[in-house]
Order: sequence, then C-alpha cells, then structure tokens
Amino acid sequence: MTVRLSPVLAGMATYPFVRLAEARARVAARGVEILDFGMGEPREETPAFIREALAAAIGPMSTYPSAEGLAELRAAVAGWVQRRFGVTLDPATEVIPTLGSKEAIFSLAQVLDGELVVVPTPAYPVYERGARFAGKRVLELPLREEGDWLPALDGVDWDRVCVLWLNYPNNPTAAAAPLEFYERAAGLARRHGFVLACDEAYSELYFGDEPPASALQVRDRRHVAVFNTLSKRSSMPGYRSGFVAGDPAVVAALKRFRPNAGVAPLAMVQRASVAAWGDEAHVEAVRARYRAKRDALLPALEAAGLHSAGGDATFFLWLDAGEDADAYAAELLEAGVVVTPGSFFGAAGAGFLRLALVPPPEVGERAAEIISRSRAARR
Repeated sequence: MTVRLSPVLAGMATYPFVRLAEARARVAARGVEILDFGMGEPREETPAFIREALAAAIGPMSTYPSAEGLAELRAAVAGWVQRRFGVTLDPATEVIPTLGSKEAIFSLAQVLDGELVVVPTPAYPVYERGARFAGKRVLELPLREEGDWLPALDGVDWDRVCVLWLNYPNNPTAAAAPLEFYERAAGLARRHGFVLACDEAYSELYFGDEPPASALQVRDRRHVAVFNTLSKRSSMPGYRSGFVAGDPAVVAALKRFRPNAGVAPLAMVQRASVAAWGDEAHVEAVRARYRAKRDALLPALEAAGLHSAGGDATFFLWLDAGEDADAYAAELLEAGVVVTPGSFFGAAGAGFLRLALVPPPEVGERAAEIISRSRAARR
C-alpha cells in the first residue's frame, strides 16, 4: 500500500521554480555556463552592521521565540512605517513579526472564514497555493496591461470572499498601485467583511520619482493586512524576517494561530532585524545598485526586440516576448541564460518573460550579448 497524500498536494503541479531549478541543473551538467536571471533571490551582500547585530545577539542559551515577536522589533517596524509612510501603528496590537513573508502569506487563508480567495493573475504562486491547501476556492482577477497592471474590481460576489490578495510593487509586472486603488479595495473589504491582504515585499525597490504607496495609508485600516519583508530591501533572504501589520483583529487572529505552527523568527534574527529596519542608508545603496543594473541591461534588451511591458519598480523586468515566449525561454536556457516564462505566474502571463536583476553587472553584459545574438538569429 502506498502512502496516501493530500489530494491538494497530489493534484498540484511541481512548484514552478523547482521546475526551473531542475532544468537549470540539467543544462549546467553539460558544462554550459549559467547566467541566472530566473528566481528573484537577492545576491547582494547583507550589510555588515546587520550581520554584526546577529552575531552579538547569539547568547549562551537558546529559548523558543515568542509567536508575538520581540517588543523591540515590533516597535522598530512601527517606527519604520511611520518614517516611510507617515502612518502611526500600535506595536502591541497592529504588528506581528513573521518568518519572512512567504509563510505568513501561505497560511493566511487558514485563519479566515469564507469560501473564496481572490488572487491576481499573473501572480506569485503562493497566494493560490496557500488558499488551496486551506480548502478554499480560488478566483483569479486578471491584471490588465492597458490598465497599468491593476485588476478590475467589478463583477465579483464579494460576500463570498475571505481574502483579496494584491501585490504592489508587483511581481512579476513591476507595476505600482496608487493609493486611490487601495482606498477602493479597502472600502470593498469593510463593506463585505473580507480581508484585503497586500504583499508589499518590493516596496523599497523603485526607480521612479515617487516611492510606492502602501495599503497602510488608507483612511480606515479595518480589514487591511500588509505583508513586508527584509529579504529584498536589506538583502536578507536567508534570514527569513518579515511582518504583518494592519487591522488589530487580523493581527490578533495571527497571534492565536501562529503558536500552533511554530513559525516565529529566531530571537537573534529578530534583533538583527531591529537594526535593519532602523537604517535607510543601506537601502538607498541597494536601490542604486539595482537601478544601475536596470539602466545597463534594459536598453540592450529593447534593442534586441524584448520590450519592457511593465512598471519601474521591483528588481524585475517584465518583457513582451510574443506568442512563443515559453519556447524562447527554453531556447535561452539551452544557451545558459535563465529567465522565467511569464506563464509560470498563470495563464495571463503567457507571452511575457520575467527577468530578475539579481546577478552582477558583468553577468548582465554577457547575457545581453547572448540574447542579442539569439534574437538576431530569429529574425
């Protein structure tokens, strides 16, 4: 007799970036140099002062971390939100530290009652997967290219919804959302009793004149929960340190749920996180490095006929590659250049490629040469 798996797990396709890693390993085994712009994992050095804070926090005795998080970390998050967005949060009731943002995103649907989770498409796969493991039905809202990659909020039976997921600055399209859009979505959430959940992991990576807005800036934060992380802004993906902030009722529910899952960040990581949230100079430096990579690579891609179809935030380029985008991504992979087919983010991503600006500039130059040759050969 075989082990009986959850029908959700058994029926779910392999996680897209696992498939990409497997394909990358196959090509690398042939001796091909891999230039990897696929997974959005920062490869910048974690600033020394953060590493030093982590080391200083390692004591002689290790205890289980509290699910509520350290009071000083909650205060540091609230202080950063005040400085960045002009919003005052109560650290005791409106902030909870999380093990990065992914685990909190995945588990949110388990905490809330309702049959339907609304997710954008194309989108980060975890919104949908978390909903399905929680036994919820999923409704996809297409992001409209002609609408600045915002979804239409009309025509949904919102009374059946428990969560509406938004993600701005957006992965994969790099678009940002205006505060007026958040106000409208938050109004729907209050009227119909669902939670507006906003993944703002890329809020500090932007290249326009104005920094992106946050859903925390809406006039009434009831039914609003914002997720953020240090992974991108502070080059700390392996530290797994983030937070959820917003409606005290949502935060209280997470405080009840999270001890059951045992997912509180390590205490030494929380203390390093206090240092990270308290400093902006390193974030400005990170933003400048991504801007330089973007400014160097994008003109070469445009010249090769891969036009930017997205916004000017995050460290992603969302490129219009035509109907054979998946085939072209496979072709580039064979040549050693790893990009992510837009279809990995749902059917609405077909025809696009996502390129993550995470390798060093010299890798971008080599990739641009390969892409230029491959596009010329196709003409």
